[in-house]
This record gives sequence, structure tokens and C-alpha cells, in this order.
Amino acid sequence: MWWIFALLSALFAALTAIFAKVGIKGVDTDLATAIRTVVILMMAWGIVWFKGTASGFAGLTKTNWTFLILSGCATGLSWICYFKALQLGKVTQVAPVDKLSVALAIVLAAMFLKEPLTLKTGMGALLIIGGTFVLIF
Repeated sequence: MWWIFALLSALFAALTAIFAKVGIKGVDTDLATAIRTVVILMMAWGIVWFKGTASGFAGLTKTNWTFLILSGCATGLSWICYFKALQLGKVTQVAPVDKLSVALAIVLAAMFLKEPLTLKTGMGALLIIGGTFVLIF
């Protein structure tokens, strides 16, 4: 079941690039990111209230808070940089470079989360890196 959500995530990420490229024309990218963030904020809280999962808020630990805040900061910085890159470059170049995050996540997961870096995973990461360079040059 996880792979269905992963495929949907990829589809929506692809649409994000296309919609954003059109939407940021002549707009400050930080303003565009702020608008996008408000929309996401409303959607996320709407889903939480609709599902009735807001009660889990009280059970968050200090570690949960710390790393969710760090994740939010990283997401925000990623979006700001992504929108600026889209404004300056082509989607066909920016999107593949952005997807280097997959290879970086594999390496960082092995380093910090002690997830196994198998031959298959390592080869996949190298193929992603290679494919990115093919697409941008």
C-alpha cells in the first residue's frame, strides 16, 4: 500500500513543478512560497480535523516537536530554493536536480538512521545521480 502513496506523491510533486513554473512568472519566489505554504497549512489542518486526529497533538514529545520543527524548517528552505530555481531555470533541469534528494536521503539515512545501505540501494542511488547528470547536461 505504501507504494501507491509514493506514486501519488511523485505525481503531485511533478504537478507541483508544472503549476509552480506557471504560477511564479513575474512573482517574487518568496511570496509565492508563502502563498503555497498557507494553502498547504489549510489543507493539512483540514485533513486533521476531518479525520479527527487532532487529539494526538497532546501526546507529542519534546523529540517529536524538535524534529518536526527541524523538518518544517528544512521543507521551507527547500521550497524557497526550489521556487527560485524554477524561476531561473527549466523544469526539465530543476526537477531532476531536486530529485537528487532521493540519493541524498539514502546516504543520510545510512549515516544517521543506521538504515542498511545495500548493494541494490547504493546502485539505485548511483543511477539516480547518473540520470540527473544526463538530464541537466
